[in-house]
Amino acid sequence: MQFKMIPLVGAIALVLSGSALAQEQVVRIGSVAPTTGSDSHMGKDNENGVRIAVEEINAKGFTIDGKKIKLQLLAEDDAADPRQATNAATKLVDAKVAAVIGHLNSGTTIPASRIYANAGIPQLSPSATNPKYTQQNFKTAFRLVANDAKLGGTLGEYAVKTMSGKSFAIIDDRTAYGQGVADQFAKSVKAAGGNIVATQYTNNKATDFNAILTSIKAKKPDIIFFGGMDAVGGPMLRQMRQLGINAKFMGGDGICTGSLPGLAGTALGNDQIVCAEAGGVAEDRRKAVDDFRAKYKKRFGNDVVYTAAYAYDATYTVVDAMKRANSVDPAKILPEIGKSNYAGVTGTVAFDANGDIKDGLLTLYTYRNGKRELLTVIK
Repeated sequence: MQFKMIPLVGAIALVLSGSALAQEQVVRIGSVAPTTGSDSHMGKDNENGVRIAVEEINAKGFTIDGKKIKLQLLAEDDAADPRQATNAATKLVDAKVAAVIGHLNSGTTIPASRIYANAGIPQLSPSATNPKYTQQNFKTAFRLVANDAKLGGTLGEYAVKTMSGKSFAIIDDRTAYGQGVADQFAKSVKAAGGNIVATQYTNNKATDFNAILTSIKAKKPDIIFFGGMDAVGGPMLRQMRQLGINAKFMGGDGICTGSLPGLAGTALGNDQIVCAEAGGVAEDRRKAVDDFRAKYKKRFGNDVVYTAAYAYDATYTVVDAMKRANSVDPAKILPEIGKSNYAGVTGTVAFDANGDIKDGLLTLYTYRNGKRELLTVIK
């Protein structure tokens, strides 16, 4: 009799186990960034920020409406190309993701944002800075860093008032990001009393800058500003030094990366570069960021390159909104994201009516002995 009861007990256990498993709900989180091409080191950094957050959240576990939630990361490569970005966005919408963390570049974030808006899916960009992204009146668009108006404007004022620059040359790569930040820098320089002596253009895949740099050299600017990314900025610095151009070099967050020293080599110099990161960490959050960087390196074997911490905070912000909404439905998550007041690694994540980060900070850096060094944090 006892022998015959064993299968029955086993069957009950299996039923209970099956019931428990049935209560687990998989929720998909999208991540889009360029993981191929010249910006791939930055794109992978963003993706890794999302990945480490998803892994941590799943390890801790959480429930929504009585169901255990398991997050699934769906990572897409947009190659920093607007057309591929919209294809990736459509793919994530079809996969019914609850939210999207991305894109990296303004030029991909903006066209993709309409697709997410039409589908009602929250989009949180940890890095796109062009003001147009949140000026489209899409209720789905959120940004975790300061925009180009603040970034370029702050750099322009700093260049004239703190660096005592009088004459400036400006180069941009004609992307939405590069042109946007360069235009804002130029406006701020002029407003502060600086003189723009040269304006030149390149593209985000260029490698030869001798013609535009030779033209600029004749104007003898105090400072050269580049609106673009480090994959172009690094070789540009090398060619500046080869031509004997000793002007200071400035740029936005696109060049303000841990990868710039390797790309620029000995042309990096000491205190020759001033750049701004479209984000910032107040003194009381510095340990939290240092801890994140250590955790990131342990997990992926390399240092944070760009905005991984903002992608990490964006993921946690989405989950915090899910908990407050007690739902994984994007339509219910969306208004809660707008009301966010999440204490993240990078600071408090809260958005204004446009979806821009409230009280966004900027961090100014230089490079010394091949390493990025903090200059100041500006609110």
